[in-house]
Amino acid sequence: MSKGLLRSTFTVGGMTLISRIMGFLRDMIVARYFGASNGADAFFVAFRIPNFLRRMFAEGSFSQAFVPVLAEHKTLYGHEEVCALIGRVAGVLGLVVIGITILGVLAAPFLVMVFAPGFTSEPVRYGLTVEMLHITFPYLAFISLAALAGGILNTYGRFGVPAFTPVFLNLAMIAGALLLAPHLEHPVTGLAWGVLLGGALQLMVQLPSVYRLGLLTWPRFDPNDVTVRKILRLMVPTLFGSSVAQVNLLFDTLIASFLVTGSVSWLYYSDRLLEFPLGVFGIAIATVILPKLSADNALRDAEGFTRTLDWALRLVVLIGVPAGLALALLGGPLLTTLFQYGEFASNDTQMAARSLMAFAVGLPAFILIKVLVPGFYSRQDTKTPVRIGITAMLSNMVLNVLLVFPLAHAGLALATTLSAYLNAGLLYRSLQRAGVYVPLPGWRDYLLRAALANLAMGAVLWWGTGNLGDWMAWSVWVRGLHLLFWIVVGIGIYFATLTLSGVRVRAILVGRHHMVPEGGVSEGASGDQGPSEKNKGLG
Repeated sequence: MSKGLLRSTFTVGGMTLISRIMGFLRDMIVARYFGASNGADAFFVAFRIPNFLRRMFAEGSFSQAFVPVLAEHKTLYGHEEVCALIGRVAGVLGLVVIGITILGVLAAPFLVMVFAPGFTSEPVRYGLTVEMLHITFPYLAFISLAALAGGILNTYGRFGVPAFTPVFLNLAMIAGALLLAPHLEHPVTGLAWGVLLGGALQLMVQLPSVYRLGLLTWPRFDPNDVTVRKILRLMVPTLFGSSVAQVNLLFDTLIASFLVTGSVSWLYYSDRLLEFPLGVFGIAIATVILPKLSADNALRDAEGFTRTLDWALRLVVLIGVPAGLALALLGGPLLTTLFQYGEFASNDTQMAARSLMAFAVGLPAFILIKVLVPGFYSRQDTKTPVRIGITAMLSNMVLNVLLVFPLAHAGLALATTLSAYLNAGLLYRSLQRAGVYVPLPGWRDYLLRAALANLAMGAVLWWGTGNLGDWMAWSVWVRGLHLLFWIVVGIGIYFATLTLSGVRVRAILVGRHHMVPEGGVSEGASGDQGPSEKNKGLG
């Protein structure tokens, strides 16, 4: 079971890695030509509003509600019924997103006032943001339909194409910056046109794969269909529950609009670096386990359900925790190497490094949320994550107010991190209390050995990376070589320490309970024990 999940995770992670690399190239170009200027701040707000709705609606509530229902139909019914369901969902979804897009374009001036009220005191920046939001908002319609196609492909185990499609958004934005921007009155609006083109491409490249599955069908508007109404009913709470992190990030943008010029951009660049491991690893695992958990739930396979979640959580500890630690320690060198050219000055690097460190500390929590939420949605429980999400969001708002005064934009990032840990902790506790997830044996030893490996890696990176001023003085090639060297060294130290401490990394990856404690029994055997053994819980 886990070998198949692992292959799928590597597929999604690999495709996402390509996308993130292209995203870094895109951001390097944006930083070089637009820096942290008024125009850059305006674009990031104009892009963040539809992007926020994308993550909350298309990739959030819709995908989380649609995939479990589609997986259930695929498991229990025939191909014709699945095809008919897709047609009915496409008809309703298409009409809804077109309506939302029209309203969003008309309400652009009001939306900018709501999401970046600090811009209203600067007519040029405010007007430029409204102009670009008119261009970027229709991106939501394209990406919502792309999410429908991606949900179909993921349910049928075709993970590669949906994971690769963001590459086309990055390519379109790069083209907008390099080819279109020089010919426009406001060059930064070339990025907005790139966003719109990228959304259309993300939809179109997935349609051939859906066609090959025999599931490309004409939309049919039938909002009274029982299954469509079920999906809509499940979507209502997930509109919030799956996107608390995005609500928090948008609230950060709102407050940052009142801070000094550049604050919105500094948060954007630090968030982009955070999104790299979160997308390559966290979202990849969440994408893969949702159909599997949904199928386990449809078949009433409680043991398979808990094994899938346990495997995913062990991977979070194996990869997510060291990734967050490394990102915190290498944040300054990463920002210097990737972005400090042209209009992006050394002060921008230093300011972005502060918020990046605060975000990086929360990376394990952000990944945990991605992994734990499917444990609820796969069982079509959309209310519990909402209740927990409301608590986390309110705590984030309070922490924003408390931390923004002493720490400025970095305080906003730290508030988001702390609320994410609260969110993840409450999600985990809820799954355990409900008996849906019972940790399999071996967690205590595993966590101790992982902590030792992280400590060793962290000490080496802290000692080796040196002073940020030195990185700023080096050429691009020297920066790149030093960064690559310390990344390789960090990875080597981490996995060497894990192996020497007795952790069997390959066994974790394939879900065979990874360790042989000294004088103990192989956990490959314990993984085959019955439900009574699972009640041992953590440790």
